Amino acid sequence: MKRYALTLIVFLSLTSVSFAQEKDAKSNGANATASTIPAPPPITANTTPVELARAALGAQGGDKFKNLKSMMMVGSANLYAPNSSQSVPGKFVMVTAGDKVRIDIDATPIFKFKQVFDGQQSFSSMPGITMPPASKFGLPVLAKYDQPGYTVSALPDKKKLRGFRIVDAEGNTTDFYIDPATARVTQYLIPYNGYMFGTENSKFSEVEGVLIPFNFTQRLETPQGAFFAEYKVKDVKLNQPIGDDVFVIQ
Repeated sequence: MKRYALTLIVFLSLTSVSFAQEKDAKSNGANATASTIPAPPPITANTTPVELARAALGAQGGDKFKNLKSMMMVGSANLYAPNSSQSVPGKFVMVTAGDKVRIDIDATPIFKFKQVFDGQQSFSSMPGITMPPASKFGLPVLAKYDQPGYTVSALPDKKKLRGFRIVDAEGNTTDFYIDPATARVTQYLIPYNGYMFGTENSKFSEVEGVLIPFNFTQRLETPQGAFFAEYKVKDVKLNQPIGDDVFVIQ
């Protein structure tokens, strides 16, 4: 069960940063520049769920976020089992190109994992575990909120955060909570396979006109307790050519 839950957390980490990169790290060889993302329109108690989704997409970079074609991300991870303050450190590499996904995480000697989704079928190094494509959950859903088959509805506010829900035609659901001052996605929840996954973004930066949550945590509640994962992106390459062989299932 421990390894199963850790595997799911690794999957969720992809959905939270599948269109992300770190400002402080090198990206395509470019140095950090001043923000180019426009300030969001005022968010009030009367702002509709669709307007919240539109503002959140704008805060992510708008069309630049929507038009990302590929990303390779490298970083560090710390994994925590329930009722434990002792983390399992590791390194990860995540590659996305459209709906294709590859994740490698190495926390040798305790944990080692590979997952590949080639656009049609999924492979996991953990037998019996099948993951959906990351494009159906998390931040990538923002890029599709106004497409046919997607619905946006209201959620109760969470403390100072404004909430809204996006559901696709298959019923895949992501609940978003944004900071009304910036329209940035601070938290989101994903119900999947009988579990509820929570993501909290703690640090953002902008690279090439795209907002990046590169410090974030994941929480997964299970009967055994809560699993946690902390991720920090070290380096990202955007819109680089990625061969199909990267996503070959072996």
